[in-house]
Amino acid sequence: MFKTNVGGIDRIARIAGGLVLLGLAATGTIGVWGYLGIVPLATGLMRSCPLYAIVGLNTCPTKSS
Repeated sequence: MFKTNVGGIDRIARIAGGLVLLGLAATGTIGVWGYLGIVPLATGLMRSCPLYAIVGLNTCPTKSS
C-alpha cells in the first residue's frame, strides 16, 4: 500500500516520541496538543511517512543484491 521509507533509528524515535506525547497528553501534562503524537506513532508503526514521500526522503537502508 505505502512504500516503506522510515527505517532504523528514525522508526524507534518516532514510536518513542509518539508514545511520550500521548502519555503526557493523557495525564494532562501538556494538554490536548500532545495527542498529535499519534502521527509519529502511526508513521513509525507503518514504516511509511507521506511527507517523506513528497520530499523524496528515505531513511531505510538500501538492500544490496
